[in-house]
Amino acid sequence: MIETINLRKSFKLGKTEIPVLKGIDLKVKEGEMIALLGPSGCGKSTFLNILGGLLPVTSGEVYIGGEPLHKMNENQLCLFRRKKLGFVFQSYNLIPTMTALENVALTLTFSGVKREEREQRAETALTLVGLGDRIHHKPQEMSGGQQQRVSIARALINDPDLILADEPTGNLDTKTSTDIMNIIEDLSATSSKTFVIVTHDPEAAEYCSRTIHMRDGIIENIS
Repeated sequence: MIETINLRKSFKLGKTEIPVLKGIDLKVKEGEMIALLGPSGCGKSTFLNILGGLLPVTSGEVYIGGEPLHKMNENQLCLFRRKKLGFVFQSYNLIPTMTALENVALTLTFSGVKREEREQRAETALTLVGLGDRIHHKPQEMSGGQQQRVSIARALINDPDLILADEPTGNLDTKTSTDIMNIIEDLSATSSKTFVIVTHDPEAAEYCSRTIHMRDGIIENIS
């Protein structure tokens, strides 16, 4: 599902080039659930954003499902993200004026899906994450854990091959974090979807089949 070859990423600060990723070689099989673990500033989120087609590479190659993201232009990347990828964010990124159903269904609007089908699929996704009774509630009427479940349902709505989660338990207490990781683990076990999860939390990483330990822009080890 994922292959990166000598992947490098640098950012320019004035005339200075700052290397963030310093040659990442990684293969991830379809259906795997892996964690990217490491200290702040080690390059985890930058790597995740490249896998999601949100950042261009400086050099090297990145393939998702055999598709060369490093060769795609922005229009191609936008279409690829819409069809193949789902995203879960630490801050949920929900629209406060919309209900859970509307937040999840919104993604399908950009794919030209009719309203009735959008709402049916959104309700199915919300039921899958245990929110079938909260579909008409707005974010401010839900707990942090419930909002993150909405975020997961939104990531599932297009039936993506790959789901990228950036600190999905970062704003949650221990019990709620466990609930969210159990949901992700169940989804991984019952589907062929691949999950890549950025986390600072070793307990969250224990749910994954492999942990990629990153430090200073490189893979330090894999366990």
